[in-house]
Amino acid sequence: MKNNLLLILTRNPELGKCKTRLAAKVGNKVALDIYTFLLDHTVTFTKNLKAEKWVYYSEEIWEDDIWDNNVYQKKLQVGKDLGERMMNAFKEGFQAGFENIIVIGSDMYHLKQSDLEEAFSKFRDHNYVVGPAEDGGYYLLGMKSLKTELFQNKDWGTGTVLEDTLSDIKNEKVALLDEKNDVDHYEDIKDIEAFAPFLKHMKE
Repeated sequence: MKNNLLLILTRNPELGKCKTRLAAKVGNKVALDIYTFLLDHTVTFTKNLKAEKWVYYSEEIWEDDIWDNNVYQKKLQVGKDLGERMMNAFKEGFQAGFENIIVIGSDMYHLKQSDLEEAFSKFRDHNYVVGPAEDGGYYLLGMKSLKTELFQNKDWGTGTVLEDTLSDIKNEKVALLDEKNDVDHYEDIKDIEAFAPFLKHMKE
């Protein structure tokens, strides 16, 4: 599995700086608590994955946190928007000699280790792997070589990202995973039991 690299893009969990769309409904403190919960969850389904794992922080690298230094290599995101930050992470991975690289965020409650194993297995007969998100974006993107178009001319955070991305690779061998939901809005979590303790203060 030395050829496989998992990139995890994460925000430093700081009050008022993460899950802002969720915070607009539940408040900054609860949004931070939920994001911290999601970060912990991301550790649980990635730590035992047989692949190299790089965590990319949004603001600064924290040496002493939930990301075990023996399991995860820690790096800093570089770029003015999400596309540029992902592209630079992929570029660094390919320059380091990895053949199969996948990027995920850190706000996926429904993602499991087996999903990531399945995604890496798709590289046997595909050049790209995409995990479509319910909101029209994607929760996972994988590739065997850097295609910069995937990170350019996208309206990040909108419902056109998946469609535009697939359009860029329409003539390639692309594996589509099951659609899943990431956590951006109150509506994404209000009916999920695991989040109920965080939402006790909410009244419909």
